[in-house]
Amino acid sequence: MGADDLEMLLRLVAALFAGALIGYERTYHGRPAGFRTHTLVCTASSLLMLVTVYEDQWVRTAGEMVRLDPTRMAQGIMTGIGFLGAGVIMKEGISVRGLTTAASIWITAAIGILAGIGFYFPLVVSVALTLVTLSLFRLLESRLPAQAYYHVQIRFERASGAGEEALRPLIEAHGFSIADLSYRFDGEERAVRHTMVLRTTNRASAARLSEALAASEGVLEFKITSTGD
Repeated sequence: MGADDLEMLLRLVAALFAGALIGYERTYHGRPAGFRTHTLVCTASSLLMLVTVYEDQWVRTAGEMVRLDPTRMAQGIMTGIGFLGAGVIMKEGISVRGLTTAASIWITAAIGILAGIGFYFPLVVSVALTLVTLSLFRLLESRLPAQAYYHVQIRFERASGAGEEALRPLIEAHGFSIADLSYRFDGEERAVRHTMVLRTTNRASAARLSEALAASEGVLEFKITSTGD
């Protein structure tokens, strides 16, 4: 095994471990694209970059060497990885999930490119910064003041008289403000359905609101869904 072969092996192994570290963080938090997906993405990016970095070992002509542009391969990798990232983004009603995992796949591909061209120092720094962003920033984000949005559906008995005048004080008493409100009347079941988007700065308010709705007379059914990632 020559020096070039050992260098190729080192770069592929570095990409494998870098992708595995990021993928494990995603797997730990129950994301669909996790350990194996990130490992394969990073290793594949490294492998494709080796094709251009070591072009002199496989591209030869009778007269002179054909020169390739390695950056074009990197551009192709980053463009193609967008399809994989889009596959983990899921939309349920107004809730959008998977954006962070899509971003982690994208940066894992970039880290694989660093491994493929042998930039080990920025590779190590990038892996560390990515893990910090995915793990420690999660804790920081939960402590920063921010507005949280919830999609709420409530079905009342029509005879209970639970209209907006009765519903708004209950919601506001639990720290919510109504960002959007719509009504629907079900003639067959003689029930009224309210669909709302609620805004709050305290994520614990959702649990208290659900308890209050469960104890309310006339409430037939309700659903509270976070719109976060």
